[in-house]
Amino acid sequence: MKYCFSQEDLAQIKAKGMTVEAVEEQLECFKKGFPYLVLENSASLGNGIMQLNDSAEAYAEKWDKLIEEGVKSVKFVPASGAASRMFKDLFGFLDAEYDTPETAFEKKFFEHIKSFAFYNALNELCKKNEGGDIDTLMAEGKYKSIVENLLAEKGLNYGWLPKGLILFHSYLEASRAAMEEHLVEGAMYAKNGDATVNIHFTVSHDHLPFFKELTAKVVPCYEKEFGVKYNISFSEQKPETDTIAADGENQPFRDNGALLFRPGGHGSLIENLNEIDADVIFIKNIDNVVPDSFKADTILYKKVLAGVLAEAREKIFKYGKLLESGNYTIEDLREIIQFVQKDLCTRNPEIKQLEDSDLAMYLLKKLNRPLRVCGMVKNIGEPGGGPFLAYNEDGTYSPQILESSQINMAHAESKAAFEGGSHFNPVDLVCSVRDWNGNHYNLPDFIDKNTGFISEKSKSGKVLKALERPGLWNGAMSDWNTIFIEVPISTFNPVKTVNDLLRETHL
Repeated sequence: MKYCFSQEDLAQIKAKGMTVEAVEEQLECFKKGFPYLVLENSASLGNGIMQLNDSAEAYAEKWDKLIEEGVKSVKFVPASGAASRMFKDLFGFLDAEYDTPETAFEKKFFEHIKSFAFYNALNELCKKNEGGDIDTLMAEGKYKSIVENLLAEKGLNYGWLPKGLILFHSYLEASRAAMEEHLVEGAMYAKNGDATVNIHFTVSHDHLPFFKELTAKVVPCYEKEFGVKYNISFSEQKPETDTIAADGENQPFRDNGALLFRPGGHGSLIENLNEIDADVIFIKNIDNVVPDSFKADTILYKKVLAGVLAEAREKIFKYGKLLESGNYTIEDLREIIQFVQKDLCTRNPEIKQLEDSDLAMYLLKKLNRPLRVCGMVKNIGEPGGGPFLAYNEDGTYSPQILESSQINMAHAESKAAFEGGSHFNPVDLVCSVRDWNGNHYNLPDFIDKNTGFISEKSKSGKVLKALERPGLWNGAMSDWNTIFIEVPISTFNPVKTVNDLLRETHL
């Protein structure tokens, strides 16, 4: 044992479903860190990113045809994050020494407060708790009372609730929470041949009852409206995917004597994704939704991504079965090489040195992996990851979604590739997770464990190092076959702050 663990430590590790070896492996990550990825280049149109031009409708029809053939789809929505960061500026206003709005953010919030979908509910709570409506409270300078009724437990409790339960959009009949917009979307592009819509939300334990309550309330209405049957399921991040925290000396961080474990980031959700029983899985963030009047592009391009997946999946299955049979020709191998290099953008600089039998084994290995098709939007300066062509441990390079922390900015060529990136990752994925024999891939087998992330924080006045697992669409899917497709910016409408709900695409 490399680290000194007490009997109490061992019992704590066991209770979390973890092993001592796994904990020691995590602690070693703090010592050695994570290597930067070596870039071939940033992905761009014609070099790693596919441009559809006039073929969008044809790909959408391919998806409709695949559904008719009985393929089972599931919509997977990570929804465990709290909305507290969405209201960071308003929390700051509550703590400010002044009582009336001063910053541009604060002024905009109050000037347009009636435009928010949650206005009516907030107004009623203000009347109940403060004895006056929002107009009256603003006239009396009681702006902080309004914010307290928005964020605190006595009011809407939005400072604690997750984004999925926040009212995002107003309609004549009612307002919809972000989760509801995903239910509507699901009926429009993820409806199976038997009119079922399977949607899975990953949620936190504390929020689960509230998600279930909203589901029970609204699902019958949407089933009637869209003529579908919803199968809504939930899961929580598994305790065994937590990671141990370290102190400044890279030793286990202790909180009142006990080991401190923290959630391992969204990469931990690969375990949840691995349990989804489906042929095709749509993945999209909880806050990237729009009202019905703006949904047309979203629906079309979700089907387009699925259509591209359907076409690539068909070829992978065909070529995989051919290679497994052994009844292939040199011409067959050349055709498969073209597909792997051109469509999957995966290249092996040493491929010309391989004998035919080794070449066939190499191609079979590359084909026999989960497949994802990822929408990419033009870079508009949003923080987050982007599409790159990066080298793998076996010497090949392939499409990867990388964060800036994974790129060595001290290396001139890598920095130039990052800064010259033309596209951004909006988290818009469609995935195929079965092989050509119908077997479900074990998704954790395709993680690049060398792509985690370490951040430094403080707790009780002491340095705390936190370890995040490889991100769900980053290192956790590193060894997947990946196709990048350019999609219009109209499909990307995230809500990072409450004032984002005042953008045209959310009103």
